[in-house]
Amino acid sequence: MIGQRLEVRQGQGLVITPQLQQAIKLLQLSNLELEAFVEAELERNPLLQRDEADAGGDSAPDSANDAANDAASDHGGEAELSFVEGSDAHAQNMDAASDDLYGDAAPGERVSDRQEDGAAQPGLNDWSRTGAGGMADGEERERPDHRDLTLWEHLQAQASAAGLSAADHGIALTLIDATDEGGYLRADLAEIAERLGVDVARVEAVLSVCHGFEPTGVMARSIAECLTLQLVERNRFDPAMAALLENLELLARRDLTALRKACGVDGEDLAEMIAELKGLTPRPGAGFGGEPAQTVVPDVHVRPDPAGGWRVELNADTLPRLLMDKRYHAVIAAGARSDTEKTFVADCAAQASWLVKSLDQRAKTILKVSSEIVRQQDAFLAFGVEFLRPLTLKTVAEAIEMHESTVSRVTSNKYVSTPRGVFELKFFFTAAIQSSDGGAAHSAEAVRRRIKTMIDAEDADGEVLSDDRIVEILNEAGIDIARRTVAKYREALKIPSSVQRRRLLKTA
Repeated sequence: MIGQRLEVRQGQGLVITPQLQQAIKLLQLSNLELEAFVEAELERNPLLQRDEADAGGDSAPDSANDAANDAASDHGGEAELSFVEGSDAHAQNMDAASDDLYGDAAPGERVSDRQEDGAAQPGLNDWSRTGAGGMADGEERERPDHRDLTLWEHLQAQASAAGLSAADHGIALTLIDATDEGGYLRADLAEIAERLGVDVARVEAVLSVCHGFEPTGVMARSIAECLTLQLVERNRFDPAMAALLENLELLARRDLTALRKACGVDGEDLAEMIAELKGLTPRPGAGFGGEPAQTVVPDVHVRPDPAGGWRVELNADTLPRLLMDKRYHAVIAAGARSDTEKTFVADCAAQASWLVKSLDQRAKTILKVSSEIVRQQDAFLAFGVEFLRPLTLKTVAEAIEMHESTVSRVTSNKYVSTPRGVFELKFFFTAAIQSSDGGAAHSAEAVRRRIKTMIDAEDADGEVLSDDRIVEILNEAGIDIARRTVAKYREALKIPSSVQRRRLLKTA
């Protein structure tokens, strides 16, 4: 029988509060994303302010390093770890010198304004000799920073000077917008024609005009078309060269016998044609300015400790220092009259307090996880990538008594600076390859590097290692690995097969 009834049940469940969601979000933010988030919070919350006294280094990182130090003491390691704050900045002396205290003296009467010979002191302007625009005599005007033209700006300028009609100029600009940084057109002409409401033939006619723009080969739709445009300009495009461009895959495989047959030329002529192709530019847009590359700023520094081991330090430049202005909070709380105002002040105070605590906890967690990674991978830091150990999130999580998801969030978009370079924290987590002699497992990254080292040592007079031979060598070294795994690692390293490598060595 269907009816309504009221029941009371008791159970346990995890409720993720907005504050906890914010703390979890902060863990996985990169330092750039965190800076943007903090700036937004500073604008939104009037009770938040930056800690202007962070030059002394007496805030969050100290407690974070202490926490990591305590955690490290609970786990033995082969290398001694010490944890210090990531800032070596010292408080500057803000006391004024006696010469800078003038009282009521006029500027011309100050001793520091004059030199004994009557000349003006360096650093002070003599405005009696300035010319037009406020520039001193003989002083060169500072030029604004020069920025290189981007490829798109260069092409747009040529399109404006090409004498096209208004409609064709619009088509040209659309084609330019669809050109990538390498100079290749990445769009379907039929789609552009449909979007602009014109015939495909008209778009092709405008594209043929654009193919005359500099640099030669720009706005081509394939590597063969790009090279064709450059050969046509040099008056070196003939049927044999056209056949070569139609069979670039044979050239990539270094199958010279098939190439000679396809082009109908002998070996000497083919060598000259290949040499001519090498003189062309496969990426005509690469020489132009683009968006500046974003520099990676490490979150953690790892340095050798003079006492032995490694020093793990937080990068103080990436740690926002925030405080809640308690004095201002008391003022506005006392002035709040309505319930809405009181609620707003209380919410701002709670959010500010929670954010400060969350940032402090984030710093502690990053340092704690980084310290354990350094402890686990100390052999890599000392001897190189071949000594990288297999490491999983679970191993680190169990060592520092945290959940795997927390370790995963901490290592996302975080970078560490080491004597061997800057690496993402996730670089140190590699799969394990079992040992054939029952010894310790090997890191997949270390095995990949060993494969690359063996192949780099090949020469034309020696043995070119096949995948089967590499498997034999690794098995002899105690690494239990399958042939398909070797092939997968080789392809990931963009290393051609043994047959292709043999052809390349003979050609060289």
